[in-house]
Amino acid sequence: MTSEAVRRVQSGSPWEESFGYARAVAAGDRVLVAGTSSFRGPVLYGEGDPYEQTKVAFAGGLEALAEFGLGPDSVIRTRMYLTHLRDVDEAGRAHKELFDSVRPVSTLLVVAGFVDPRILVEVELEAFRG
Repeated sequence: MTSEAVRRVQSGSPWEESFGYARAVAAGDRVLVAGTSSFRGPVLYGEGDPYEQTKVAFAGGLEALAEFGLGPDSVIRTRMYLTHLRDVDEAGRAHKELFDSVRPVSTLLVVAGFVDPRILVEVELEAFRG
């Protein structure tokens, strides 16, 4: 695959710059969106609310896909990382509202924590643009 076949977009997150990664990368027919939380700049949306954090995080991921002309119907895989088992139902409710008609494959994991302890949810997306 030539470098012209790979395109990257940034969201402006300070972590992208300090860690050296892209928000999303298109390579061939796939677009991968990096782990996305409900931070927008320095503001964490939905603090303490896993449902709201899930919705905002997926919205950020979908914004990255929009840079490639893709929408929710192109999503083929989602991953949700949660810090608390108690938040599974709320994160799942937000996921269903966004992707019920699309039905991507999905993985949900409970993890020890994130770079900021106020983050309850982080998500990843994979889309097909073939």
